[in-house]
Amino acid sequence: MFKFILLRILQAIPTILGVTFISFLIIKLAPGDFLDQLKLNPQISPETIERLKKIYGLDQPALIQYIKWLKSALLFDLGYSFQYHAPVTQLIAERIPNTLLLSVSSALLSWTLAIPLGMLAAFKEGTKLDKLIQAYAYSFMSVPSFFLAFLFLLVASRTGWFPIGGVQSPNFEELSLMGKVLDILHHLFIPAMTLALVSLAGLTRLVRSSVIEVLKSPFITMLKAKGASRATVVKHVFKNAMNPFTTLLGYEVASLISGAALIEIITGWPGMGMLMLDAVLSQDLFLVMGGLYIGTIMLIVGNLFADLMLAWIDPRVREREFAK
Repeated sequence: MFKFILLRILQAIPTILGVTFISFLIIKLAPGDFLDQLKLNPQISPETIERLKKIYGLDQPALIQYIKWLKSALLFDLGYSFQYHAPVTQLIAERIPNTLLLSVSSALLSWTLAIPLGMLAAFKEGTKLDKLIQAYAYSFMSVPSFFLAFLFLLVASRTGWFPIGGVQSPNFEELSLMGKVLDILHHLFIPAMTLALVSLAGLTRLVRSSVIEVLKSPFITMLKAKGASRATVVKHVFKNAMNPFTTLLGYEVASLISGAALIEIITGWPGMGMLMLDAVLSQDLFLVMGGLYIGTIMLIVGNLFADLMLAWIDPRVREREFAK
């Protein structure tokens, strides 16, 4: 196990280097930078601009800038944001909880519903119930998440049932503990439901297909022929059908930060999506690189988590991987 994890960590090093270097190069190749915007301000002298370039190391060659940034990033010192005048690590630490709250809640909701709905549709294949579940899946797979978010916002603005934007109400501090929890959930409803409904549709289809494939396997046919109880059949079907979704779950972990970016921007949820959009628009170099760096680490951790989960569930994978 230790050898397996160590190998994955060593393989992650060139991934981090490749992603961060290419991203840094693309940002540097883009015309202008944040300091160019300051030149338009007549109150800021050219001397001040030059001094800022030296402070942030922007007067040095791009390769030297990248190496210095990488050395600091390895210690999770991600530099200083030009736009917000604050350390990048502080800004990311303030926004990540909101993004994780949105991503985790929507993922839990979609996975919790997708597994029983997909299995129910598979066991009732060809029935009206199966067709109804498939109709839902096809419908919401066809609807873009941003369009669904706009529909929710339209309903919220017309009815006033749900708040638009933000995480808390103005009187949040005056509420009781339970009131604070309900207030956050009230603000969370639109973005979380948007992500969950779209994700649920695709996951339900995948679970249904996987379960039908297992149901038609010789192993399950043998169990039925031996007179195994329905609970036993369901247990074995569930265990064998879930293997492909272990890898998918790893990608869910990897996309916890980036997956909700578009919905955050549309619904006004103050998470990493809004932060990164502002950083890109203002060409805030260190803030953009910090977000990409954290996202890459999440991708690597998610893949490692998926590999370990798959090895734990499937002995064949465990023997093949750990024997290397």
